[in-house]
Amino acid sequence: MEPAAWGGRETICERKQQILLFAVFDFLLLGVSNMFGFERGFWKLWAAQPGFRRGLAAGIFVALLAVAGTLSFYAGVEARGSASAPVTVPATPGLVSAADLGRAFADVAKRVEPAVVNINTEQVIRGIPDPFEEFFGLRRAPRSYKQASLGSGFIIDAQGLVLTNYHVVEKASRINVKLDSGRVLDARVVGTDPQTDLAVLKIQASNVPYLRLADSNHTEVGDWVLAFGSPFGLQKTMTAGIISAKGRVIGAGPYDDFLQTDAAINRGNSGGPLVNLQGEVVGINTLILSEGGGWEGVGFAIPSSTAAGVYQQLARSGKVSRGWLGISLEEVTPSLAQRFGLREDARGALVTEVVQGSPAARAGMHSGDVIVAIAGQGVQTARDVSLAVADARPGSPLHLGLLREGRRMALDVRLGERPADLAER
Repeated sequence: MEPAAWGGRETICERKQQILLFAVFDFLLLGVSNMFGFERGFWKLWAAQPGFRRGLAAGIFVALLAVAGTLSFYAGVEARGSASAPVTVPATPGLVSAADLGRAFADVAKRVEPAVVNINTEQVIRGIPDPFEEFFGLRRAPRSYKQASLGSGFIIDAQGLVLTNYHVVEKASRINVKLDSGRVLDARVVGTDPQTDLAVLKIQASNVPYLRLADSNHTEVGDWVLAFGSPFGLQKTMTAGIISAKGRVIGAGPYDDFLQTDAAINRGNSGGPLVNLQGEVVGINTLILSEGGGWEGVGFAIPSSTAAGVYQQLARSGKVSRGWLGISLEEVTPSLAQRFGLREDARGALVTEVVQGSPAARAGMHSGDVIVAIAGQGVQTARDVSLAVADARPGSPLHLGLLREGRRMALDVRLGERPADLAER
């Protein structure tokens, strides 16, 4: 509201108070004049009638109360309508903490942004032959066109290794990486792992700033995280949120174990880092769930504990080798527990098939066994077994705890290497 309008409202209140004060002054003046003889009958009544004196005193008291109440009412109206002083909010510990948090965000951005890169790719799309041209014997080569896409990534090694999502560089014929300084460099693919949607690139640069992978197993739901990347090509974008959930399985791949976050992730953020307040990478921004195609508060990142092992293998050999048992698994449900003579609250992974000649078959595993522990750690779901086996190196021993026909037993298995084209566990 305009200051003049507020000022006009104050003037009305002030005038009402002035009129009321003048009325009170006239009333008192009239009383004083009567007492001093302007009306001589007053003193006769005063001396002769004690009840008159008490009544007059009570009347004056009531009148003063009425005047005071009226003044209070107008003062309240004026106070509510007045804007003569700005509204102030007293400092609270919460607001001080919020200011400190903002400064922490700014400090993380200064340290992380120099290692975040913008990835531009180009893919040549082969056209489909025109059936009409073929029908009339016009054997012209199918038209081809180039398709560009954007993504993000981050430098993970001082010698120029970049970690990103596989889908960012999938089938790319040309890859350019734009650094924080504005330099644009060609990049080559060192290795990819479609099953975890990760890829490692190499740029010709040295002594560049890089980020460190934290252990995402230590993150907790509610921890603050910051997402970096180039959504819609807007480089140096940072968004804030929290870890909303851990261990999400959404059907994206055989090793789903996503961190869920409400930090804004959009098209172009894929491959960028999700960092904690120490600037350490706890996840790689990968995808969102959305009905409209844009961010709706549900984003997913590959945990750094998963990415660390994949990165090391890709950087070393360009491929990922995983352990293999050669079994098919199901969750232990209450009905299955009853069928196999287990407790109703039993947890674990039920072996439904053992591949002939596989490491599990050679170690003596049977269909109907229930895996309840791996390397001394309890097994709750079939996914626990899949992740543990995939993280182990081919040829390494794996100690299993089993339930067979209600009896607990131990089994040691030497893992094989998982075939690249194998769809099962």
